[in-house]
Amino acid sequence: MNPVILYSADLVVPITAPPIPSGAIAVRGGRILHVGDREWVRRELAERGLAFDEVHWPGVLTPGLVNAHSHLQYSGMAAVGRGRYQGFDDWALAFDPIYDAGRDWAADAAAGARLMLEAGTTAVADIVTDVEASTALHDAGLHGITYWEVMSWTNEDWARTGRARVEARLDALPSPPGTGLSPHAPYSLDVVPLLEIPDIVRERGGRIHLHLGEAAFEREAENVHADPWHERRHGSFRELRGDGFGTGATEYVDQLGVLGPDCHIAHGVYMTARDRALLRARGTSVALCPRSNEVIGLDEPPVAAYLTEGSPIAVGTDSLSSSPSLDLMADVAALHRLARAQGYTHRDLPEQLLRAATLGWAHAMGIDTGPDRTGYLAVGALADLTFFDLPVTAVDDTLDTLASAGAGRAAATVIGGRARFTSSAFHDETGVRADD
Repeated sequence: MNPVILYSADLVVPITAPPIPSGAIAVRGGRILHVGDREWVRRELAERGLAFDEVHWPGVLTPGLVNAHSHLQYSGMAAVGRGRYQGFDDWALAFDPIYDAGRDWAADAAAGARLMLEAGTTAVADIVTDVEASTALHDAGLHGITYWEVMSWTNEDWARTGRARVEARLDALPSPPGTGLSPHAPYSLDVVPLLEIPDIVRERGGRIHLHLGEAAFEREAENVHADPWHERRHGSFRELRGDGFGTGATEYVDQLGVLGPDCHIAHGVYMTARDRALLRARGTSVALCPRSNEVIGLDEPPVAAYLTEGSPIAVGTDSLSSSPSLDLMADVAALHRLARAQGYTHRDLPEQLLRAATLGWAHAMGIDTGPDRTGYLAVGALADLTFFDLPVTAVDDTLDTLASAGAGRAAATVIGGRARFTSSAFHDETGVRADD
């Protein structure tokens, strides 16, 4: 029988249940066996005749963080992400020469995966553009989804060779973790590939992830054409706009059948209330990446509106080519600041953001249910855990500190019951060392 490990902490945050001061979780065989008050869990194990080893941490224990949007292969392009730009064109002037020169994409992706482990991340939505980087999540033992990126296909080239090439790339992605396709954006593909990509993915039971509402160009324009746009033939979103239709990108991809509960989008900056309502109606989550938006020089995402309206949100770092780090808690802190500045005054803000950084992404990926569920601490779920080096005071105050200043505080990362990262402080306190 697999041994039982009791992980206890001064505060345990299950996400789907109230926070537990002096809480604990029991883990066996990579899964959670019990969650609750430390003394209660100890008694339960004793009554069942289960011996256990205890690992106690004088800080906070949460579900493993889940990064809802990243490009790990760009982890060697941190010099670009440390800059500040005046929009996409300005950012591309820094990005393109380095990308075009080529890099060791496999090594860079592996380095990015390691950085995520060190930041408390246990699952990732990773978009892959170059095949050399396609095994990063698999090799690192991270949960999540590897998405093959699809962009720059015209209708004609897609019909001739594109579809077959993309299907071959998708089928070659290693599993686990899960796999899917990422049609880059509504403006970077013609209409036929955007129409067919969802079917390719859904035939295989995979997932869809695209950038949407990241560029101001996608915003619904004031000019509204007299004729219904979807009754006329257009080869692309840009062509549609060129014909004078003010249709926004969200409505456009919805008409093509892209959105749905098996799809999540990244950024969602340039979204009207109608766009956000459409995402909710389709069950499509949005991964907010505020630090990347700031680096590139975009507007702020409407964080307060998403929260007030009850839109399903997750959190992503994007890549080191557009963000200062791969520490998800730094983006949680940015969202905390933006939400308050935008007028969100409810006391549940820390809880909402911590949920977005854990269960929110798991839900966006469809891995919050089923035998390999993750993103929260409950019996039967995978033992994906993050420990934070944070003093525990009153529960509400501790959660607010974690959400507003949790960056750089990850002390240990456990995936499937296996310690994958431990800080020196964690090792000194518990004696546990990461098992690579």
